[in-house]
Amino acid sequence: MRKKILIVDDEKDFTELIKLNLEQTHLYDVMTENFPQRAISTAKKFKPDLIFLDIMMPKVDGGGVLFNLKNDPQLKNVPVVFLTAIVNEDETDTISGYQTVSKPITIDQLMDVIKKNIK
Repeated sequence: MRKKILIVDDEKDFTELIKLNLEQTHLYDVMTENFPQRAISTAKKFKPDLIFLDIMMPKVDGGGVLFNLKNDPQLKNVPVVFLTAIVNEDETDTISGYQTVSKPITIDQLMDVIKKNIK
């Protein structure tokens, strides 16, 4: 059974490119959500094994989505990886204890992150 990955990011072209690349591996089912205010309902329907979450989005930022995810009994244990273009040179690869990867990201980097987060 293939693992499920949800990508929450307001950049539709970016999410579609990542989805296409991951689906070509035939290892994952991938769903994208470009409206962060719908991320929780999408996650509940899709039941992902991993969520990639952008930080800077309109209306509801990644922190707000994460707060709602971790306060939902059905979703609180789903691993979340922040995917962002905003990374300071002195910043580590975590934000508030969550793994963070910077955009742009290669498919090899993405696969490494997935393998570390999905058992």
